[in-house]
Amino acid sequence: MSDREHEIYDVVGIGFGPSNLSLAIALEEYRDNGRANGGENGRAHDQENEISSLFFERQPTFGWHRNMLLPSATMQISFLKDLATFRNPTSSFSFVAFLHASGRLPQFVNNQDFFPTRQEFHQYLEWAQARVADRIAYGSDVTSIRLLPGAVPELSDRLRLEVADAAGRAGRVVEARNVVVSTGLVPSMPEGTERDERVWHSSEFLEKYRRMNPAELRRVAVVGAGQSAAEITRFLYDELPHAQVSAVIPSYGYSVADDTPFANQIFDPGAVDDYYFGTDQTREAFWRYHRNTNYSVVDDEVIRDLYRRSYDDEVRGVERLQFLNLTRVTGVKRAGVETRVSLQVGPDAEVRELEFDALVCATGYNGMEPTALLGDLDRHCLRDEAGRYRMERDYRIVTDPEMRCGIYLQGGTEHTHGLTSSLLSNIAVRSGEIADSIVARRARKADVR
Repeated sequence: MSDREHEIYDVVGIGFGPSNLSLAIALEEYRDNGRANGGENGRAHDQENEISSLFFERQPTFGWHRNMLLPSATMQISFLKDLATFRNPTSSFSFVAFLHASGRLPQFVNNQDFFPTRQEFHQYLEWAQARVADRIAYGSDVTSIRLLPGAVPELSDRLRLEVADAAGRAGRVVEARNVVVSTGLVPSMPEGTERDERVWHSSEFLEKYRRMNPAELRRVAVVGAGQSAAEITRFLYDELPHAQVSAVIPSYGYSVADDTPFANQIFDPGAVDDYYFGTDQTREAFWRYHRNTNYSVVDDEVIRDLYRRSYDDEVRGVERLQFLNLTRVTGVKRAGVETRVSLQVGPDAEVRELEFDALVCATGYNGMEPTALLGDLDRHCLRDEAGRYRMERDYRIVTDPEMRCGIYLQGGTEHTHGLTSSLLSNIAVRSGEIADSIVARRARKADVR
């Protein structure tokens, strides 16, 4: 039995995207604050109060939507909604601190823009994760979470996690008093459509695109009505001057994202309380009035870029960019290198078949669903009438009263916490609330002892 089988942590994070990166930073700053406030007793504080943590990530290195780092694509949130600022404005992990460390702070200010490029924000995330890299195990896939062998919930305050390496070989076993699941969203494809070398989801776009010979892409289609679909359509039009690019849109053109000040208040930290403690009618109103702040909407600038390109084509008498409005994909067949796509068009539901060299499905994601990962533990997790996990305000799953371990979710809680449950907009505050909950629960257990 290896020494690793005796590893015990206060927190184990499963998945290491921005959400759990923000949590790692919150825990790091909790430790640093303890040292700063402890004076000569700082070392004693470390030993008695430090929250030990480890994060497992399936990917071999850090990456966040790498395949959508398109040239000139910008963030849709302010740079101040970074990993730490809304929780701790003086944090050394802020985007401003990153700019200072990179020597670009004056230039960024001179740019007079609240919205950095996606490429630069990814650089920021990589810079931040490098500073907590000693608590991250990349190329590691958590395959199961369960109670300790022979344990019953009321007598055990730890969970056992089994971890496989990148090759799928099991080997590492750790124990955790709290688990924070943040495995991300799951790509969604049109019904009956399977991914292959010519049919892509937006989450794999750049990787698949770069494998292709651009000269072979003469007819390409992009399915979807959201930001990713519009950005990919613009990218393909600009990168493939010889190709016809078809935008397959279920609505009558793109809808603009509402990012006006009052609408943006839906992403404020306080809005989580309004949603969580609100009535069913309140929650329904949130979605009815504010869904257009995030779902199937596109930034005004991107919409205007595409319309301008389409109009320029019309002036020149060419038809490189076409919009297939009120159209849905109903089936895909492969014939050699060609992809035959069945499309249901318009209110009369006319079905037509078109051939493309590549089909990109920017058709969104399904929510995070940890049921399979939790396995037998799931029976200790309580659900509501709709079969969804009941959640505490601190993002912890409501479990049987005797369950002493904490299982937290970063994602999959829109039904209880609203729009920001998996978004960057509230990431710093959300992770800080989870860290505070873990610290408080540990203190209560110590008092009981």
